[in-house]
Amino acid sequence: MNWTWFHKLGSPKWFYDISGRWLPWLSVAAALLLAVGTVWGLAFAPPDYQQGNSFRIIYIHVPAAILAQSCYIMLAVAGVVGLVWKMKLADVALQCAAPIGAWMTFVALLTGAVWGKPTWGAWWVWDARLTAMLILLFLYFGVIALGQSISNRDSAAKACAVLAIVGVVNIPIIKYSVDWWNTLHQPATFKVTEKPAMPAEMWVPLLIMVIGFYCFFAVVLLLRMRLEVLKRESRASWVKAEVERSL
Repeated sequence: MNWTWFHKLGSPKWFYDISGRWLPWLSVAAALLLAVGTVWGLAFAPPDYQQGNSFRIIYIHVPAAILAQSCYIMLAVAGVVGLVWKMKLADVALQCAAPIGAWMTFVALLTGAVWGKPTWGAWWVWDARLTAMLILLFLYFGVIALGQSISNRDSAAKACAVLAIVGVVNIPIIKYSVDWWNTLHQPATFKVTEKPAMPAEMWVPLLIMVIGFYCFFAVVLLLRMRLEVLKRESRASWVKAEVERSL
């Protein structure tokens, strides 16, 4: 197997060049998918037979929750790459993805509270999944705080990587909490091994929104990483050439 692409990821210049080619396509995909999914889910999907129209918040809540968990897994993978292969770009990815993941977790918790009020009669309950998601938000805050509080970049990268790797144990707890404990939260909407419980006119726009959220995440992450790369490599000749070309 050719691992050249993996080693190229250690090159800030290569990443900056290739990410610049991906961004337009990802931006268009994100805009189209989110527009189609939002209109379809909010305007054309039929109301739920139990929850009525209040279920429509699922089209924001579920993609945000899935992305929040996926983002933290990415942090852990970046942490392993940074510690084992010493790739500085892995730390860039970790530091730039953490705030996005924190925002997605906050959106998931907020929309979950709005959804929970008419469904459970309360904005918040100390449900296993809700509590685990709150812990995930604190883990994101921890990674962000560590990255900003340690002045030495190498030390900060190692500390953030360790926290990201240790904290990833919370992800399976979030995923399987509804199976391990008696919780108010409903089971997973999508399962690889099972047919969706919702009709196609409900779950297809949800799937579109999930993919749209991932494309949006990729766009924001690449933009943040490109800016961070320029800051860290400001003295490199290729950065000076890039700045001169853009002027």
